[in-house]
Amino acid sequence: MAQTSYLPAQMANPITVVGPNFLAPYPVDLIIVKKLLTLSDGNFAVTDVNGNVMFKVKGELISLHDRRVLLDAAGNPVISFQKKLMSMHNRWVVFRGGSSDSKDLIFSAKQSSLIQLKTSLDVFLAGNENEKVCDFKVKGSWFDRSCTIYAGDGTTIIAQMHKKHTIESIALGKDTFSVTVHPNVDYAFIVALVVILHEINEENNEM
Repeated sequence: MAQTSYLPAQMANPITVVGPNFLAPYPVDLIIVKKLLTLSDGNFAVTDVNGNVMFKVKGELISLHDRRVLLDAAGNPVISFQKKLMSMHNRWVVFRGGSSDSKDLIFSAKQSSLIQLKTSLDVFLAGNENEKVCDFKVKGSWFDRSCTIYAGDGTTIIAQMHKKHTIESIALGKDTFSVTVHPNVDYAFIVALVVILHEINEENNEM
């Protein structure tokens, strides 16, 4: 008798972008907290629902680029990402580990259009050089912290983000939101997309 899978059919093939060690066979709920002050332990903290730190994001203020590094719980660099200079569509490029070498490029993300009323990002894997069709897409409202991340077809949902209101976040003025990552989807990749979204929207608000 054939064994049935409880996973959604579209997740039968794992979505691995950063690495297979960031896959789980069940939905992963992450809490992402933006800290107002740049503390020594990073600009963002990413925890599971029990408060266990999974990632930290540090910014490098002395860098020519707006550069961020995603660290695992032990402080090891997982990926680094930076804004591409002279980019029309606010493009960010993401590299493996602490590298910024083109041979270590994993993916890039850019605004779908120059003027946006709604949030929309196109994401291209490194091998997709002609960029005629994006590999992943982010749509929604950043203002409401309600964004959905799709596989390239624009119909297969792989993660969803929503605002998280807690007494602590309101009292401390922290920007806190939660992300639900679907089973067999690379959650380090999803965290990187959320941080890039945040940086793009912060910059747009300052213009």
